[in-house]
Amino acid sequence: MVPIISIVGRSAAGKTNLLEKLVPELRSRGYRIAVIKHMGQDFELDYSGKDSWRLTQTGAEVVVLSSAQKLALVKLIDHDASLEELSYFIGADFDLILTEGYRQDKGYKIEVYREELGGGLLCSPEGLLAVVSDKPLDISVAQFSTSDIKGIADFIEHRFLSKRQGDIVLFVNDKSIPLNPFVKEFLFKTLLGMMSALKGVKEIKKMNIWLRQRSEGKQ
Repeated sequence: MVPIISIVGRSAAGKTNLLEKLVPELRSRGYRIAVIKHMGQDFELDYSGKDSWRLTQTGAEVVVLSSAQKLALVKLIDHDASLEELSYFIGADFDLILTEGYRQDKGYKIEVYREELGGGLLCSPEGLLAVVSDKPLDISVAQFSTSDIKGIADFIEHRFLSKRQGDIVLFVNDKSIPLNPFVKEFLFKTLLGMMSALKGVKEIKKMNIWLRQRSEGKQ
């Protein structure tokens, strides 16, 4: 599964500013990066009255906006999607997913801290990978200054990117299914072997398989 790191912190702590500098640094090293920003309320991709806005009002469950440069997907949902679910939509084409927000998620987190905002850390040290701060803190967690973008990138690269190998992820009914090492290796080798034998298949860099059973009562 693509590793996910959430950048968390108080409002105005500098989360977006960190991402604006960190993403280009990681991209300059050859990594493909996806970013997720958590929104605290409903949002629209377009203004009322525009064609794209009108299409989202029709009742269609999914609307895709596509051009030669950009693609956006709007899907109606009935809950706040987890990072696990969102990673399913993003796919496996990326080396790393960085998020802004998702403090309550159980995954990896880096907190941005600014002394002038007052208060302590939002997360307990046990739940943090690292802290990016404008002052040294008395905690046993990796710490970086807000200007040390290279150091933060080195830390992420060493921990998550430099040792990444082939992987397989299983989603059933849009839900991630944990796989133990034996099952992972079995599925990986079996699928790779079967698909490699198909006519027209050469080097396999990634593989997507979609399976959908016919609903009962439908022809």
